[in-house]
Amino acid sequence: MENIQISDEYIKLGQALKLAGFVSSGVEAKIVIQEGEVKVNGEIDTRRGKKLYPDDIFEYNGQKACVIGI
Repeated sequence: MENIQISDEYIKLGQALKLAGFVSSGVEAKIVIQEGEVKVNGEIDTRRGKKLYPDDIFEYNGQKACVIGI
C-alpha cells in the first residue's frame, strides 16, 4: 500500500488518484470515479470532490493508498 502525504486538512479524491499515480490526468480520474471503479474506505464512491482525510484509504484497479498528514 502506498502512502500519500498531505500538508492540508484534506485532499480531494481526484487529486489523490493523480498524486498516487493511479491515473495520469484529472479527466481520467473523473471517468474512473464516475464509473464506480474507485473505493474509499472499502466502499465505492462516485464523487470526484470527495474529501479524503488522514487515515482514509482509497483504491483503484487493485492498488491501494492511504492518506497521511504531516
